[in-house]
Amino acid sequence: MILVYLLPGTLILLLTLALALYLTVVELREIVPPLHWKWWAWWLSLVFLTHFVGYLALRGYSAYQRRSRARA
Repeated sequence: MILVYLLPGTLILLLTLALALYLTVVELREIVPPLHWKWWAWWLSLVFLTHFVGYLALRGYSAYQRRSRARA
């Protein structure tokens, strides 16, 4: 009986985590120059562990990289 109440919430959390990981992969593919696979693993694990907070950190890092590249 408890499983019926927990399943929809768990399913929503798993779907949002999958969405955050997908958006992370899309964002990492756009970074120029391409990152080493260790950076990919680091960012993906950060997003996996912290969910959207880690994704927001990646967006900030990516925006900083683009801005500093535009200045140079």
